[in-house]
Amino acid sequence: MTDPQPSPHPPDQDRAVMRLRAVAGTPLAEPLVRETVQAAAHALAERMGVTIHAIACDDASITLDMNLNRLSGLGFLAELRRTTNAWYEAKYRDGPLWGTPAP
Repeated sequence: MTDPQPSPHPPDQDRAVMRLRAVAGTPLAEPLVRETVQAAAHALAERMGVTIHAIACDDASITLDMNLNRLSGLGFLAELRRTTNAWYEAKYRDGPLWGTPAP
């Protein structure tokens, strides 16, 4: 009896693709907002030692592909949401940027 060989392509348990959606409208259509949110994601990743494989933005959301498991990815998004909401609310006297719309 031989030991099974490991798969040459094991599942990547430390990779998560996660998205934040704007609570209303299309705030990321404004270049300053989009650039600031992307810069905040990169800065947070650098502080946490996280690799961001890709960032994709549309006018209402940001999607991050990171080398984190899903639970850690949720923590990363929670911190990104907190910091960018605070910036957006202070800058535009509006907000929050991210959230769940009221029913």
